[in-house]
Amino acid sequence: MRWLACGAVAALFAWNVAFFYLPGLGFTYLIQFGQRQHRSYLPELKAVNHYEAPDSVGYDSQYYAQIALRPNPRDPLLSRAVDGLRYRARRILFPLAAWSLGGGDPGRVLNVFALENVACWFLLAALLFRWLPPVSWGNCARWAAVLFSFGLIFSVARALLDGPSLLLVAFGMALVESRRPWLAAALLGVAGLGKDTNVLGGAAIDPPEFRRPATWAPWLAKMAVVLLPLAAWTLCLRFWLGRGDDLGDARNFAPPFAALAEKLQQSVSQLVAEGYPSVAKFDLLVMAGLLAQFFFFVSRHRWSEPWWRLGASYAVLMVFLGTAVWENYPSAAARVLLPMTLAFNITVPRRGWWPLLLVFGNLGILGSPDIFKPPGRESYVVEGPNALRINPRDGSAVEAIYGPRNWWRPEKSRWEFWRWSLGDATVAVRNPQPFTLVADIRFRLRSVDEREAVVALGERVLWRGMLPAGEVVRVRLADIALAPGDTVLRFRSDRPAAYPGNSDPRRLSFSLRAFEIDVERRQPGP
Repeated sequence: MRWLACGAVAALFAWNVAFFYLPGLGFTYLIQFGQRQHRSYLPELKAVNHYEAPDSVGYDSQYYAQIALRPNPRDPLLSRAVDGLRYRARRILFPLAAWSLGGGDPGRVLNVFALENVACWFLLAALLFRWLPPVSWGNCARWAAVLFSFGLIFSVARALLDGPSLLLVAFGMALVESRRPWLAAALLGVAGLGKDTNVLGGAAIDPPEFRRPATWAPWLAKMAVVLLPLAAWTLCLRFWLGRGDDLGDARNFAPPFAALAEKLQQSVSQLVAEGYPSVAKFDLLVMAGLLAQFFFFVSRHRWSEPWWRLGASYAVLMVFLGTAVWENYPSAAARVLLPMTLAFNITVPRRGWWPLLLVFGNLGILGSPDIFKPPGRESYVVEGPNALRINPRDGSAVEAIYGPRNWWRPEKSRWEFWRWSLGDATVAVRNPQPFTLVADIRFRLRSVDEREAVVALGERVLWRGMLPAGEVVRVRLADIALAPGDTVLRFRSDRPAAYPGNSDPRRLSFSLRAFEIDVERRQPGP
C-alpha cells in the first residue's frame, strides 16, 4: 500500500505537469517569457512558437533559456538579450545540458529546458528511496514533503535551476555516504556550475581531524576540487565579459536576518490589510517552515553527521540572505534553501515530539498548489441535451465569446476557471440553432476592491449587486432567452480598474469565474 501511495503521488505530479502543455507551444509556459521583453529576445526565440505572459516582464528562467539557445557568453546578441549575463552565465551547466540534449534545435532546446526540472523531480523521487524507503508511512510523508516542498515546486513551475541542483547535491550526499569522497567532490564541483550555492554541499565531506595534521592536505584537496570549476569559469567570464555589474550579487546578501525581518514585517502588514485571500499567508507559512528548519540545525549539533553539516551550512546561508532573495511572491528563499529542507526531512528524529517539528518545518507545502496552477484553457462550460446544444447540420455548438475589449487571458486552477476584466466588458452567448433556446446562466464574480457590478442585456438590467473586496459572489440568471445568433451580456462596474496590491502588474476590475450555460429547453413558438 505504501508503494502504491508513492506511485499515486508521482502520478499526481505527472498529471498536473501535463496540463502545462499548450498545443503548438509545447511546455514553454513553464519558462515564463514576458510579453514586455519580446523586443530584446534572441532571433531564434522569436522564430519559434512559445508562450509569452501578457503584459509581463517574465521571470528569471527566460534568461537561462536563451543562454540554452546560445551557450556562448561571448555572443554579442546574447549580451543584449540576457539581463546580467555575467551573473547568469556562471550557471551554465543546465542551459548547456538543454542545448546538448536538444541538438541545438531551438524548439527542442526550449522544451528540454522547460522539462529539465520535471525529469530531475522523478530522478530525485527515486533517489530519495535510499534514505526514505516506504517501510513506514512516516517515511512516505517525508518523501512526499521533499518532493512537494514549496521551493522544489517553485523550481518546477518556473523552469528554474534549483530543482536540478538539488538532485546533484543529493547524488553527492549518496557518494559521501558510500565513502567516495573524491567522486562526491568532483560531482559537487560540477554542480557549482549549475548554481553557485551548490558548492556548500562540500560541507558534507568529512572534515579533517584537528589533532592529525596529515588529514588536512587531503581535505583541502577535496575542497579545491569542489571550488575550482566555479572559480575557473568565473575567471573566464570576467576575462571575456569584463567586470561589469554582477546583477543581484550585492542584493543577494545582507546583515544577519535583516532582509528576513523586513520580509516578515511586510508579509504581516499585507495579510492584515488584504485579509485571508492575500498571498501573504503563503509567504508566512514558508517563512515559518524555514525558521523551524533553521532552529533545528542550530539547536541540535551533530558535527560528525554529513546530513547535519549540509543542513547547517545552508542554515548559515539563510542568516545572510538579502532582499533580492526574500522580496516579492513567491520569494526565492525556499528554493535557495532546498538542501536544508532535504536534510531536515531526512534527519528529524522519528520518536517523541519530533514529528510535530517535522510538520511545522513543512508548512510551506500548503502554498505549493498556489504556484503549481496550470495555465487557463477554458473560459466557459455548456451543459444540456446534445440535441439542443449542437446544430446537427454543421456541428456548431452553443458557445460563449468574450468581447475583444477589456478581458485578460483565461486563467485556471484545478477546480475553476476565470477571466479578469480591465473594465466594462461583454460576453456573447452564441446560439447556432434556427430557434430560440432557454438557458440558465450561472457564474461567480470577484473584485479586487469593494465595488458595484451590473449585468445587463441591452438596456435591461438582469442583475445588480455589491462585490465585497476579495469575496466571491454567486450569480444565477434564470430563463434567459437565447435567440438565434448572439445574445450579448454586458458587465459593468461603478469604479475604474485598480491594481491588486501584490506582484500582479495588471489593473483589474472584477473576475468572471466558472461561467456556465445550462441549456434547458426550446422556447415554444414558430
